[in-house]
Amino acid sequence: MKKTAFIYDDIYLKHEMPPYHPESIFRLEAITDNLKKSDMWNLLIHLKPVKADMSEIEAVHTKSYIEKTKKIKVGYLDPDTYMCEDTLEVSLYAAGAMITAIDNCKSGVIERAFCAVRPPGHHAEKDRGMGFCIYNNVAVGARYAQKLGFRKVFIADFDVHHGNGTQHIFYDDDSVYYFSTHQYPHYPGTGADSEKGRGLGKGFTYNIPLDQGSGDKEMLDAYGKVLPRLVKDYCPDIMLVSAGYDIHEKDPLAGLKVSDNGITSIVKNIINAAGEIPIIFTLEGGYSLEALATSVLITLRELLG
Repeated sequence: MKKTAFIYDDIYLKHEMPPYHPESIFRLEAITDNLKKSDMWNLLIHLKPVKADMSEIEAVHTKSYIEKTKKIKVGYLDPDTYMCEDTLEVSLYAAGAMITAIDNCKSGVIERAFCAVRPPGHHAEKDRGMGFCIYNNVAVGARYAQKLGFRKVFIADFDVHHGNGTQHIFYDDDSVYYFSTHQYPHYPGTGADSEKGRGLGKGFTYNIPLDQGSGDKEMLDAYGKVLPRLVKDYCPDIMLVSAGYDIHEKDPLAGLKVSDNGITSIVKNIINAAGEIPIIFTLEGGYSLEALATSVLITLRELLG
C-alpha cells in the first residue's frame, strides 16, 4: 500500500458563494462525508494545508493581478468568479495544499496525495482569474516542486473544461509538460490540438479535445495509449494532476459521458504512467455531489494501491 495523504481543512468552507452557485461548500462536504463512511478513511495520512506565501503566488501570477485580488473584498472577479471576505485567505490555503503535499513527498512522509480544496485553480492565468478560479493551485505547486529539486514536472488535467490558465502560465516553458483532455468546443474556448506550446515550450503542451458525448472509450485511448508515451519520453520527476470530475456522465455542467469505471481507468493509467515518482492530485471541477463523492473515493482507492 502506498503512503497516501488526504489534505483538507474546514477553512475551505469559508469561501462562500451566492445561492445556487455550483462551486459550493457542499462539494467538499459530500467528499468528506462519503470518505468517512468508507474503509479508506483510516488508511489515509491526514494532513492540514499550510498557507501559501505571496512569494509562491508571485511565482506564477503577476503582481498587478495579485493586487487586484486583494482589493476585491466582496464581489465578482469575473462574471463567474465570486469573492467573499474570506476568499483571499482560503485561496492561499488552496494553493498551500500543494506545498504541503510536495514538502511531504520530498521528505518521504508520503508518496502520493489528494488535495481536497476550493476554490479550484486551473482557469487562473498569469494576469487574470476566471471560471471559479482565483490562483492557479497546480501551477503554484509546479513552481514550488521545482524549487525543491523536482526539475521536470508533468501536469495531467482531466477536467471537462480546458485548463487555459495552466497552459497560459507554462506555454513557453519546457520544464513543465501540460497534458489535457477536455470537451471541445466548450468553455473557455481554448484547448485545440493545434495548441502545442511556443518558443522553448513548443512541443510541451498536448491537448486532446473531445466531442460532446465522448466517454470511457475516448478516455481510455487518451490515458491508456497517449499519456504513457508522453510521460516516458519526457521522464518527469513528479506528476501533478488537475482532477476535474465534471467529466462524469451525471455532471450537470457539461456533456462528457464518463462512468465510474471510466474514472477508475483514468486514475489507474495516470498512476501506471507515473511509475514510482510522486503523484499529487488537486481538485478542480465536479458538480454532481453524488458523482463527485464517488469519483474521489475511486481516486483515493487507486492512489492507496
